[in-house]
Amino acid sequence: MPLIDHVTIEVRSGKGGDGHISFLHDKVSEWGGPDGGNGGRGGSVYLIACRNINNLFRYRHSYCAIAEDGEVGHKKNMYGHNAKDIYVEVPVGTVAYLQDGHRLIADLKKEGDTVMVAKGGRGGRGNACFKSSRNRVPRIGENGHPGERKKIILELKSVADAGIIGFPSVGKSTFLNVVSRANVQAADYWFTTKEPNLGVVDLGDGRSFVLADMPGLIEGAHEGKGLGLEFLRHIERCRVLIHFVSMSGERDPFEDYTIINEELKGYGANLDQRPQIVVATKMDEEGAEERKAEFDKKIGFESLPLSALTHQGVDMLLQKAKNLIDITPDFPLKGQTEDSGIKVYDAHINGAREQHEFEIVSEGAREWRIIGEQVIKTYRLINTSTDEGISKLVKYLDKLGIEEELDRIGAKNGDTVYIDDFAFEYFN
Repeated sequence: MPLIDHVTIEVRSGKGGDGHISFLHDKVSEWGGPDGGNGGRGGSVYLIACRNINNLFRYRHSYCAIAEDGEVGHKKNMYGHNAKDIYVEVPVGTVAYLQDGHRLIADLKKEGDTVMVAKGGRGGRGNACFKSSRNRVPRIGENGHPGERKKIILELKSVADAGIIGFPSVGKSTFLNVVSRANVQAADYWFTTKEPNLGVVDLGDGRSFVLADMPGLIEGAHEGKGLGLEFLRHIERCRVLIHFVSMSGERDPFEDYTIINEELKGYGANLDQRPQIVVATKMDEEGAEERKAEFDKKIGFESLPLSALTHQGVDMLLQKAKNLIDITPDFPLKGQTEDSGIKVYDAHINGAREQHEFEIVSEGAREWRIIGEQVIKTYRLINTSTDEGISKLVKYLDKLGIEEELDRIGAKNGDTVYIDDFAFEYFN
């Protein structure tokens, strides 16, 4: 199964059930009064992190999670049933963004982490809720609140304590096989590793950590060259980077070291600020000692010697990596602030207006349309199937000053005015 670590899915929460309009009629209650019950809540959509999933393969083809609507209210003050919520299972390490503006919703980095990405609509109130001393026989109900519809970008970012980085064919996969049971493919050609591989390293003293072999980077990776952006994002979770530089003599070690660090800096997410352990690999090759001495002189400190073939330097590297992991805090992901974490995305932050702002635009000869997000939202809550519902809508529009605005822009008596799917004639 190929690694799928970046997908876009659609989520739709359910609409709330409409409130019911009815009156109690039985042989012992001549004046029973209103008894219409409230509608049920629409189903919400959640993301939940699961260990038994390792990639986003199941969501690669236009996946859409649709929750059901809430049940309408019933007579005798009976509430409608709430709809069932939907849980979309994603791998541990998944980061969710809203497609509109690429705004971070949540970082699901532990088993069981759950976040609501589309909230179900609240059920509408039945006419029993509108009974008052001034209105003993209300003939009005409330429609259920609409659900939400969003497109969500899911990105999988591997959960590892330390990540091995470097050019292709510098011994990353071979080392991971030596120190863990990862059993990944290793060969002497570029891009043998096409996806991040994880292995658990047991130090033998009761301590362990998760080590990731990252696919080889090349110059221009942060611009998408090679395997580029597909795998730079997997490095974001690593607290410590183990930078492998080959001493085989096939390439200039210092040039490779410099290029990789520039790619980390170019990608962002403070990858260049991660603690690094610089490792001189393939020390079993002829002339490796001389090349390492020259390399260390250029970088200004001594790199750790390593030979996965002879196991030279393996224990020293693992101990140093674990000690550094223990004192290094987690870094925020790209686009994430220090205090970001699991949270429900607030739709109102995404430009929704709580103020009742509106605009009236012409739709042709003697036709006008009222537009405005909050105005439309409020209209949809009003049940216009009854005279009292129409009266409530008229009062709401009057309160907004719709009539004054129509007069100001030149509307004439008899013009048609639209609000969402409702139309009425304007008379001043």
